[in-house]
Amino acid sequence: MNLPQKTFRRVVTGHDADGKAIIISDAPPVHTQLVGGTGGPTFFEVWHTLETPALIHPQSREPHENGLVLPPPKKGTRMRVIEFPPESEEIRKLTATEAATKFRAMGDEKASTSAEGAPHPLMHRTQTVDYGIVLEGEITLVLDRAEATIQAGDIVIQCGTNHAWANRSGKICRMAFILIDGQFTDENV
Repeated sequence: MNLPQKTFRRVVTGHDADGKAIIISDAPPVHTQLVGGTGGPTFFEVWHTLETPALIHPQSREPHENGLVLPPPKKGTRMRVIEFPPESEEIRKLTATEAATKFRAMGDEKASTSAEGAPHPLMHRTQTVDYGIVLEGEITLVLDRAEATIQAGDIVIQCGTNHAWANRSGKICRMAFILIDGQFTDENV
C-alpha cells in the first residue's frame, strides 16, 4: 500500500541580536510538489544556497525561487527529500517526449537524456555532484551500463553521470539529496 510518509521537520538556526544561537524556524518544509501527477515522486525542497562559500546571515532566510528547479543554483547548493512511489508500468513505457515533459515539470527539461534503447525512460544528467541518502525503503540506481539497488542507510555519490531512479520495491522510498553545482571537464563525454 502507498500511504504517504510522515512529514519531517526542518529546523533552521540563526543568531539573535546578541549573537547567540537561536531557532528561527521549526516546521515541515514549505515547498512541496508532486511531479507528474498520481504515481509521481513528491519533492520536498528543504533549503538551497545561492553561492559557495555560502553567506551566513544572522537571520537566515530561504532564497526565493519560482517553482521547482531540479539543479542547484549556479555555484550554489540544494537539499531536498524525494519520496519515490513504486514504479508503475506507465513510467516504464514513457516516450522520450513524455520524459522531457516530466523533467520540464521539475524545472530542467534539458536534463532528460531519454532515447530509444535507454536503460530507463527517465534517464537524466546534470552538471552536479549529488549525495543521495536512502532514509526509508529501497530503490535502484540505473546507469548506462550498471545498476545498484540501495537500501535505508546506503549513500550514493552521483558524479554528473547519466542515471535514473527506479523504485521496484512495491513500497515508498524516501531519499535525501544534497546537490552541489559542478562543471564538466573536457574529459567528460
